[in-house]
Amino acid sequence: MNLGKRNGAFESPIRHLRRDLQNVARDAEELLRATADITNHRVQRARARTEKTVKQAFDHLYDRRMKRRVRKYARETDMYVREHSWGIIGAVAGVALLLGLLAGRRD
Repeated sequence: MNLGKRNGAFESPIRHLRRDLQNVARDAEELLRATADITNHRVQRARARTEKTVKQAFDHLYDRRMKRRVRKYARETDMYVREHSWGIIGAVAGVALLLGLLAGRRD
């Protein structure tokens, strides 16, 4: 079963949603800049709530993206290690040997 094709079907709508959310956030930031000089108390309260909401939306958006990237790299690393386990064991043994020799020379 090829998961890449199945995930691709979901990825496009998610990309569109992400792009739409970024556009909404950009427009909200522009509106905040445009109303920065208005001193009306109700406008300032609305600005503060909007700033907080936009910041939270960006934090969540990028936090999820980072989690996906970390999971992707962890899966790729796991697959690589499983496919090349003897080579990795040899490389680690070689590094350990070099560190042991270097540590022995310090004495």
